[in-house]
Amino acid sequence: MATSSLHQTTENPKNYSLGRKCYITTIVISLVMNATFASSAPSGSFQSVSEDLHVSVEAAGLVTTLFLLGYCAGPLFWAPLPEFYGRRWIFYISFAIYLAFGFLYAFTPNFSGLLVGRFLTGTAVSAALTNAPGILADIWGPVERGNAMILFATMTFVGPALGPVVSGFLQLKETWRWTFYVLLWMAGATGLLLTTLPETLPKMVLRNKARRLRKIPGNESVKAPVEASDRSLGSIFTVALTRPWRLLIDPISFFVAIYYAGVGEMPLIGTVIGACLGGLALFTHNQINQRKHTGKRKYVPEDRLPGAMFHWAVPTVAGAFLAMSIPLIFVMFINYIIDSYLMYAASAVAANTVLRSACAAASPLFTQYMFNALGVAEAGSLIGGIRRGNPARSKFTSIDKTPRAPVDEEKTVNGRSPSQTSEREDQPVDKNLEGLNE
Repeated sequence: MATSSLHQTTENPKNYSLGRKCYITTIVISLVMNATFASSAPSGSFQSVSEDLHVSVEAAGLVTTLFLLGYCAGPLFWAPLPEFYGRRWIFYISFAIYLAFGFLYAFTPNFSGLLVGRFLTGTAVSAALTNAPGILADIWGPVERGNAMILFATMTFVGPALGPVVSGFLQLKETWRWTFYVLLWMAGATGLLLTTLPETLPKMVLRNKARRLRKIPGNESVKAPVEASDRSLGSIFTVALTRPWRLLIDPISFFVAIYYAGVGEMPLIGTVIGACLGGLALFTHNQINQRKHTGKRKYVPEDRLPGAMFHWAVPTVAGAFLAMSIPLIFVMFINYIIDSYLMYAASAVAANTVLRSACAAASPLFTQYMFNALGVAEAGSLIGGIRRGNPARSKFTSIDKTPRAPVDEEKTVNGRSPSQTSEREDQPVDKNLEGLNE
């Protein structure tokens, strides 16, 4: 049995130079930007789509809903496969599908083709959202990874925010199809960058090294651990396609997804509460005006103005805290999932993405009707009834040699023995880099 370590070599993705790591991160962030920008870009063109393809505005909203449903279907398929075939080729295949079906929704003559194209492109490009954190975990250590994840999280918010703005301006001068032309141009430029993406999954890097060694006379029997394992195509797909579902009900992934999909959006309830308080203030101000005018004092239009004497900085500061809280929740929980699962980070993020995307896909179809039927206060209270999820440990959590006592929350949620240990990641090197088996 002969072993060859990659720990201290430049082949280890965590030993890449800073410049190369930043370049890989740039490619990954570009992929994420394509995915998030495409999700909301058509929302500024619903009226034009409705008029041109002869459907209702509500039906035009399915252009966004079906894309987000693709976010639900795609991660469960794309996320586990890199753990068996490597990350690079999964990105190549998924992004090629995204680009190909982008031509379908950009040039389709009917509404059905538009919906089919949007669902398939959403399914394909979801690979960027679920597998990008895996690449960042491959190349960055546990400390530096936080900075890379900040960029990832920022793009998940910047993309959906820019989409309606760009499509809205395009609609002023061009047809709704120009929104999809822009998506194609972005995808083409990103595709060129993608061709330079190296393989970063440790066990696949080790497999590639083993293949190079076998070309040297006398090393024909050298195998990487992933090659030495007895894997059939059926067993590969059984594990690959069932792991995200198992992780979906795993305590860590499940509670994080529930929290972020529900309670994580609770800061938005501040808008509902503020609207109710504003209405109460207006009602009170109107009552005061009525009492003033019961005497001989004549009503003047300026009597309406005191209620509007709010400096612009007041709502701006309030909005800043709202905008800050949501990405903070997102980044902290995504980092928590990656640090907890490490090798299976892509599958865990996929399970989390499914729940969040399911909520996002369904919400546009019922929220307006819900608020119209129940009223602002009642509908807001209904959303506010979502309970908070708790931190949890998982049987899938990556195991390290450094034990620590479980915290009280872990004991409570797990229902396990108080003496059970929990693990943490102290070393940035993955176990898959430990050696080659001959």
